[in-house]
Amino acid sequence: MIFEPTSILLVEDEEAHAELTVRAVRKAGNANRVDTVCDGEEALDYLFNRGKYSNRNQYPTPGVVLLDIKLPGIDGIDVLKKIKEDPELKKVPVVMLTTSEQTDDIEACYKYHANSYLTKPIGYKEFEEKIRSLDCYWMLINKPPTVER
Repeated sequence: MIFEPTSILLVEDEEAHAELTVRAVRKAGNANRVDTVCDGEEALDYLFNRGKYSNRNQYPTPGVVLLDIKLPGIDGIDVLKKIKEDPELKKVPVVMLTTSEQTDDIEACYKYHANSYLTKPIGYKEFEEKIRSLDCYWMLINKPPTVER
């Protein structure tokens, strides 16, 4: 398995949110790669190297997954469960990045071993600062595990 600790997989169905997140990550400058998928099924295909993502060299295991909860089809909590059930993928940090501040969502994400839960702020500058802090922590400060797949 190819593991790329300085890469991010962004799972976001709202195109505008995805663009803002990618722009903020790029501005922070610590991630070598940001791949974006727009739903839960596509996220699982990417992470498990299925379908159009079957080439492990082209689609390595990311160093962190930024995962929205409210996704079409398979929702973010179900994607989180699948990631954390896999013996190797469970080592990949999953940060829930969502607009939901519902206690039930927060509790469910931590129940299924999310590494962090961040709400998307309304203002761009505040959002950019959150992403910059997130990027700095997961890309520079955090010591990633060895992932073999």
